[in-house]
Amino acid sequence: MAMSLLGRSAALLVLGTTGVTGAVAQEGPRRTRIAAGPQLVPRYPGYKGVVLRPFLDFSRSRGDAPFVFEAADESASISVFDTDGLAIGPTLSFEGSRRTRDVPGVRGVGFTVEPGVFAQYELAAPLRARLELRQGIGGHKGLAGVASVDYVARDRDEWLFAIGPRVTYSNGKYQRAYFGVPVESVAASGLPAFRPSGGVQALGANAGFLKQLTPQWGVYAYGKYDRLVDDAGRSPVVRRYGSRDQWSGGVSLTYTFRGHRD
Repeated sequence: MAMSLLGRSAALLVLGTTGVTGAVAQEGPRRTRIAAGPQLVPRYPGYKGVVLRPFLDFSRSRGDAPFVFEAADESASISVFDTDGLAIGPTLSFEGSRRTRDVPGVRGVGFTVEPGVFAQYELAAPLRARLELRQGIGGHKGLAGVASVDYVARDRDEWLFAIGPRVTYSNGKYQRAYFGVPVESVAASGLPAFRPSGGVQALGANAGFLKQLTPQWGVYAYGKYDRLVDDAGRSPVVRRYGSRDQWSGGVSLTYTFRGHRD
């Protein structure tokens, strides 16, 4: 999958902020909600199985305004333009490495930093649409992104349930890094040469649930599934060493505390 859920957790630590909007412009003391727990995610795109990683989330609000909805699989981001339901701003994520021994005979892919931009729009309630586009620095050096729509049902901060489809896309450089087999690697790997082009990489869905148990404590869980399609799904690397089915999920405890008035 193009959007690394580990990447979101790590990027949240770097940004040190909420996913999309920061504190809501409203009177009253700031409120901060922190979530921490384990998650199981693919180690890199096309990986067969899952590995254990931390699942972190930070949200801020002000006064009695509900925390803004954030899907667990979206990149960490900051809104710099937010009006009439439209939000635009920078994002940051990270993508895991693929070692040479994971696909013998084919060059590995290094750890990748993925800065980018997002745009999201609140459609007729309760729908939200979001687009992300990120450029890899180091590692795969490609361009990747996700288009999503979420149906969000909630009772303010007492509980929230969200579910929606995902379309992951990436350019040829990204797909050749993770799914390609260069001609010079055929003899060493025993795989046929394969040069994927850019386009749709995966189709899937994400669902999340958050429940407040006390004024301070709550629980947050999510599950996601992606199916590699087109060139990514036809890749000899995926067919022999990986899986077209990409599963992930996590659970965390949340704690909400109030800050000071400005």
